[in-house]
Amino acid sequence: MENMYEENLEFEEDTQKSRYLTFSIGKETYGVEIKYVIEIIGIQTITEIPELPEYIKGIINLRGKIIPVMDVRLRFKKEPIEYNDRTCVIIVDINNTSIGLIVDKVAEVIIIPDQDIVEPPQMNKGMKNRYIKNMGKVGDDVKLLLDCEKLLTEDELGELNEAL
Repeated sequence: MENMYEENLEFEEDTQKSRYLTFSIGKETYGVEIKYVIEIIGIQTITEIPELPEYIKGIINLRGKIIPVMDVRLRFKKEPIEYNDRTCVIIVDINNTSIGLIVDKVAEVIIIPDQDIVEPPQMNKGMKNRYIKNMGKVGDDVKLLLDCEKLLTEDELGELNEAL
């Protein structure tokens, strides 16, 4: 019986392995591994918290649970834009902490075969963009696959939890 449970877990991990939720920020399309995604909601009222970094917009109350929200556009040092009816919040679980990621719009869930996933090119002096884990080739497009666990450092997660 226990062995059957382990097989189900392995199957569940396999089915989620190469699936990504894709979303847009400006003209770029990004993806996050589906295993991190809890749910997707429309933008809602955000309560601002003083003394947090600019990219942490505040908190939302999601069915009684307080969730900090990060504007991914600001985290990536892009120009802020007005939120609209296409703006979504992707609730993800990062190291057992639920965080909302504000994105311009959610696209779709796609499957990217392992052979179509490549490492991002190294930029100047061997530096890599810390948020981009890999790049996925989908037809003629390239999806930038984010490393959810690096969107916030351990220190930033700690500060966030203290502020709440």
